[in-house]
Amino acid sequence: MTTFWRRSITAAFAVVLSIAGPAAFANPASAQPVETGTLSFSGDPGDWITGGGSYAYDTGNGDVLSVYASDTNSVVSISLDGAGGDWWYLDFEAPQGQPLTAGTTYSATRYPFNGAGAGFDLHGQGRGCNTLTATFTVVEASFGDGGYVESFHATFEQHCDAVTAAARGEVHITNSPPPAALTLTPVVADTGTVSPLSGRARVSGEVSCTQPVTVDLRGDLSQVVHKLIVRGEIYTEVACTPGAPVPWTTVVTPSGDRPFAKGRAEAAVTASGFDSVYTRYVHVSITAVVTLSEASPAMADF
Repeated sequence: MTTFWRRSITAAFAVVLSIAGPAAFANPASAQPVETGTLSFSGDPGDWITGGGSYAYDTGNGDVLSVYASDTNSVVSISLDGAGGDWWYLDFEAPQGQPLTAGTTYSATRYPFNGAGAGFDLHGQGRGCNTLTATFTVVEASFGDGGYVESFHATFEQHCDAVTAAARGEVHITNSPPPAALTLTPVVADTGTVSPLSGRARVSGEVSCTQPVTVDLRGDLSQVVHKLIVRGEIYTEVACTPGAPVPWTTVVTPSGDRPFAKGRAEAAVTASGFDSVYTRYVHVSITAVVTLSEASPAMADF
């Protein structure tokens, strides 16, 4: 196999890895569009990636940049779709267990085959390195929750396949401040009722949210009755909208043959909702004491 074809096949494989890479991390599940960004680099004569040429891209000129960061802020991957049809990929990774940190210079090998050390890769246009050594400096890095990239500015130098010739460049990305993550605030009312007919209990409460979301409330109600534990499952679902608490209520059926009774019980509830901004579930658990009173005959049919 000739060197050209070996490199081309490796580059194609690297592109597939770069595209698939974000799925290997928890959040966010997809790349984030870059609002304002530039990418520029050039190479020495003999550099395989650049062919000795110079390249410059700017979102203000119609070039499209996308960025992905891992939840731990240890990996930043950038893709470019140029207005003229060019396509490039950049990957930065800090050493294992570390976030990418502004003011730090890293010595790297080819991402994602860099093991516990730092990783880097510049590839595109059908060209990629079989092996590489690189240095990159993170000038600025600001992340929001869930891998949101507010800003990322780095310079880099890459040597492909142990040659002296290098590609050198810079990327600068700026986005709006990160949107707020979903927060849920569940509350269990401190009073409830028990049916003398069925032995079931009715508990209620409210939940607040910072995004429109369907909230699942799950848990259990437990009570000691004549020195024995009576327990039943709490479950309900409500459509929550920001601005005001949304009430919820549910009937709890005892799991055994012993009914709930008047008196104190304990409710353990977890509120869950899907954060559509950061594409992940949010769970908030609470425990509360509920005093059950006997429902009136007219209200005891539950």
